[in-house]
Amino acid sequence: MLNKIKKFYNNMSIATKAALWFVFCNIMQKGISTITVPLFTRLLTTAEYGTYSLYISWFNILTIVTSLNLYYGVFNNALNRIRDKCERDKYVSSMQGLTITLTIVLIIIYAPFQDFWSNLLGLNKLVLWLMMAELLVEPALQFWSARQRFEYRYKTMVSVTLLKSALNPVLGLILVIIARDDKALARIVSVVAVEVVIAGSIMVLQFVRGKTLYSKDNWKYALGFNIPLIPHYLSGTILNQGDRIMIQNMVGESEVGIYSVAYSIGMLVQLFTNAINNSLTPWMYENLNRKDYKNIRRNVNAILLFLGGVIVGLCFFVPELVKIFGSEEYYSAIYVVPPVAASVYFIFLYNVFAIPQMYYEKQKFMSVASIAAAILNIILNAIFIPVFGFYAAGYTTVASYIVYSTGHYWFSRKVCMEEIGSFELFDSKSILLISIGVFGCSIAFIFLYRFGMVRYLMAILLLIVAIGQYKRIISVIKSIRKR
Repeated sequence: MLNKIKKFYNNMSIATKAALWFVFCNIMQKGISTITVPLFTRLLTTAEYGTYSLYISWFNILTIVTSLNLYYGVFNNALNRIRDKCERDKYVSSMQGLTITLTIVLIIIYAPFQDFWSNLLGLNKLVLWLMMAELLVEPALQFWSARQRFEYRYKTMVSVTLLKSALNPVLGLILVIIARDDKALARIVSVVAVEVVIAGSIMVLQFVRGKTLYSKDNWKYALGFNIPLIPHYLSGTILNQGDRIMIQNMVGESEVGIYSVAYSIGMLVQLFTNAINNSLTPWMYENLNRKDYKNIRRNVNAILLFLGGVIVGLCFFVPELVKIFGSEEYYSAIYVVPPVAASVYFIFLYNVFAIPQMYYEKQKFMSVASIAAAILNIILNAIFIPVFGFYAAGYTTVASYIVYSTGHYWFSRKVCMEEIGSFELFDSKSILLISIGVFGCSIAFIFLYRFGMVRYLMAILLLIVAIGQYKRIISVIKSIRKR
C-alpha cells in the first residue's frame, strides 16, 4: 500500500503536488492556530484576550492601507508577464519598496498624534508601535509566499509555514506564562517577534536579490490595478473584523474576548472551504473554457449541500466546543457561534459567484456589493450592539454576508447574461433552498442548546443521511480535484 501511494505521488505533476502541499500548509496553519486557542483563553482573562483580538482586527484593516493587498491578483498577473528570474526579483523588490513607503507614510501620520490614535483605536502606544513594526515587514512574507505558489516551489514554503505556525504559539505561551501583569502585551510581542524575524529576513533577502527599491513602471502598474479594488478588500476586512472593534467601543474588552472565541469556533468550517476553494477556481475556469455549464450547476449544488451539512453538524456540538475552547467565562459564546458558522456558508457562496466576474474580467462590480455589505454591517452593529450586547454581532454578521452574497449573485448573473447569453451557470432555486435551510438551522439551534438529548438524536440522524450520500460527495470532490 505504501509503495502504491509513493508511486501515485511520484507520478503527480508538479502543479498537483504543489496544490496538495499548499492545502496541507493552509490546514496545518489554521489547525495549529485553532488548537492553541483553548490554551490562551485559560491563561488570559477575557479582557486580555479581547485586547489581543482587537490588535489582530486593527492589524488586518491597516494592512490593506500599507500593502494595498499587492500580493494578490496583480502580483500573479505581473509574474505571468515577467518570465525572466532576475526581472521577477526586481519586481518583488520594488513591490517591497512600495509597501515600505506606504507604511512610513502611516508612521508619519501616527507619530505626532500618538495619544489621539491610541484613544481612537483602543490600544496603548507601545502596542501600536509594535503594530507598525509588523506592518513594515509582513508584506515581504506575503510576496515571497505568493511567488512560491506561483512557481510551485512548495518544499521551502511548507518548511517556512510550519516553522512560523509552530514558533508563534510556542513563544506566545512562554511569554504569557512568564508575564506577571500585561499578558495581552506578552502575546502581542510574541506575534510581532516571530513576524519580524521571519518576514524581516525574507525582506532583506529579496532586496539583496532584486536590488530595486523604486520602479516607476512597476509601481504604476501595481497601483493602477489594485487601487480600484481597495474598497472591495477594505469592505471585506471590515465585515470580518469590524465587529470586534465596535464591541470594544460599545461594550468592552471582555466581550470582545468572548465574541472572538465564538468567532474562532464558527470559522472552523473554513478549514473545509479553504481546501475546496484552492481547487474550485481552476476547476470552474476549465469548465467555463469548455462551456460545460451543466457540470458547474450540478457540482456546485452538491458542494453547497455538503458545506451546509458540515455547518449544521458543527452547530450540534457548539456547547461542547465552547467548553473545550474556553473556560466558564466564555460559555455565553454558544449563542453567537451558529450565525457565525452560517456566515462561512455565505462567504463561500460569494466566492462561487465571484469566479465568473474574475473569469470574464468584470471585477469592477465586486466593490459595489462589498461596500454595501460593509456599510450595512456597521449600521446594524451601531443599532443592535448597544441593545443586545456582543450577541447581536453574530447575527448582524450573517445578515451582512447574506447581502454580500446576494449582491454578488446579481452581478454574476449580469456578467453571465452579457458573456454567455443566459444564466445557466447556477441553479438559483436550489441554491436559495439550501441557503434558507442553512440560515434557518443556525437560528433554530439557539433554542436546542437546552435540550442535550434532542441534539444528540438529531446529530445521529444527520450522520445517517451523510453516510447515505457518502459516495456522491466523494465523486463530486474527486471530479473537482482532477485537473
